[in-house]
Amino acid sequence: DFIRVNSIYGFQNEQPHPHYIFCQQWAVLARTWWIYDANQQCPFRSAYRLTAYLQGLHKPVYHRYGDVGDHVVVFNTRHIAMRGEFWRTYKHFHHTRYAGGFSRASAYRVHEEDPTRVLERACHNRLSGLDNRRTLMKRLHLFPDEEIPAEILENVSGQIQQVQVVPKKLEDYSQEVIDSFPRLFKMPEDYDIESYKRENKLEPDQHTSKAWRLK
Repeated sequence: DFIRVNSIYGFQNEQPHPHYIFCQQWAVLARTWWIYDANQQCPFRSAYRLTAYLQGLHKPVYHRYGDVGDHVVVFNTRHIAMRGEFWRTYKHFHHTRYAGGFSRASAYRVHEEDPTRVLERACHNRLSGLDNRRTLMKRLHLFPDEEIPAEILENVSGQIQQVQVVPKKLEDYSQEVIDSFPRLFKMPEDYDIESYKRENKLEPDQHTSKAWRLK
């Protein structure tokens, strides 16, 4: 069926079978499940890349009025990274549409309440202006840690490259490498090295609405 032999001229003329063409079309239009590791990744740069897969911009059959997007599974959203003072200065706004219902919260406070909220809102804002934004957001599956349900993980067939290099932590280096590195300064003996932890910062945040501040 696939090959017609021309005995007169002595060459073979290959023609694809109609079923083969149908399988090609099905492979292009099928929804692929992609996985993305958000560990130490910027949520805004990640949203720019993830929304391209949600819309199907990576496919040759993409059309703005066509629904050819894929599913995207994101894990380790608890360990995202934001540059500079964005954890404190970037705000999430909300209004209940009632009098006095406006509130705002810093990104770090929203991240403490829901580890997937910051990346979800970043992708939601990237899809602004699209009529099918709600449908596309349903194909975005966010998980705070590496625990992913088996029924979702078994559908994954592709991986999305991270937007930035994951930096190494101090625990990743051996003690010999740490000792050989030149010391620039020495901490005083009474310096509190645990002061950076969240539970030790109980002062009210002036950049957050009163309802969102720590009690």
